[in-house]
Amino acid sequence: MKDPPELQLVALRVYDASAYVTKLERNMAASARTLVLRALSDSTRNIHHVSRCRIKHLCCRAGITGCRGYSDSTEGKSTHFGFQTVPEEEKAEKVYKVFENVAKKYDVMNDAMSLGIHRLWKDTLLHTMNPQPGLRLLDTAGGTGDISFRFLEYTRSMYDRQQRLRAKSHQTPSWQDIADHYVSDKAGPPQSRAVVCDINKEMLKVGKQRAEKAGITTGLSWVVGDAEELPFDDDQFDIYTIAFGIRNVTHIEQALQEALRVLKPGGRFMCLEFSKVTNPLLTRLYDAYSFQMIPVLGEVIAGDWKSYQYLVESIRKFPDQETFKEMIEDAGFFCVQYFNLTGGIVAIHSGFKL
Repeated sequence: MKDPPELQLVALRVYDASAYVTKLERNMAASARTLVLRALSDSTRNIHHVSRCRIKHLCCRAGITGCRGYSDSTEGKSTHFGFQTVPEEEKAEKVYKVFENVAKKYDVMNDAMSLGIHRLWKDTLLHTMNPQPGLRLLDTAGGTGDISFRFLEYTRSMYDRQQRLRAKSHQTPSWQDIADHYVSDKAGPPQSRAVVCDINKEMLKVGKQRAEKAGITTGLSWVVGDAEELPFDDDQFDIYTIAFGIRNVTHIEQALQEALRVLKPGGRFMCLEFSKVTNPLLTRLYDAYSFQMIPVLGEVIAGDWKSYQYLVESIRKFPDQETFKEMIEDAGFFCVQYFNLTGGIVAIHSGFKL
């Protein structure tokens, strides 16, 4: 006996719904499998990428040739050396020769070129940094040690100021305060440390001579090293600075990644560099002075026109403030910001490793 038409219709709809649900489940399962496989593929690719970068870094640290930081090959690639276009593998050597030639007159030329204003720019960098006693600084491309000298002096003065404020707050100290003060004095102030790292041995040699004349003997180290392949382990420094040096690096992105690597979590990246002038009138005056006067000063004081011609041209090839800010963010830094000094002739860029 056949079912009534109404029951047959209900059964047909139940069958259709069941078939639809089964098809939907199959599609969902297929999508889930696809997502899982894609995630596994991406994860494997990332693991391989990290491993490859780490292996390259370890190779370079071990002195194995054929390894060049994070880049696979520079052969056949070109970059700028001032306004010239040169093969990438030649730029580092050319920059090295520039600073080798000007090392002995470098500090004198800084005063002459900037009319002494570079001292104010560097002081502003330290006041913006506001380092506390006991921190460890890496001054990359630190050359003759200007930033490191200021860092050590600043942290010493900061410690003395803290001690004076502490003494004022304890005009009538208790026996416990006196005992605590005696113990803290016996332990001594927290030791701030600065490491000057520069690829150019001649610049470091001049810096060491300056340190000896100034009587700076403790808390200061000098290391030969490339900003693109720093000879330090991960998470070592509280502050990373690079002043008027990053525009001379062949691969700026690679130098920024190295800065991130060697900083401790919470560490701060700070860069002082020539930038883009914001005022049109100042731009014309600045260009005229840069191209017509600075090479002449280089010839008269340092006996080297070409090196200072390159330095002027390298400033014009460096990215503007916003572009460089984006590069720092792309490297992995957070809270990136910049401050213009002297109408944008110089800018301080700052970022944090989280």
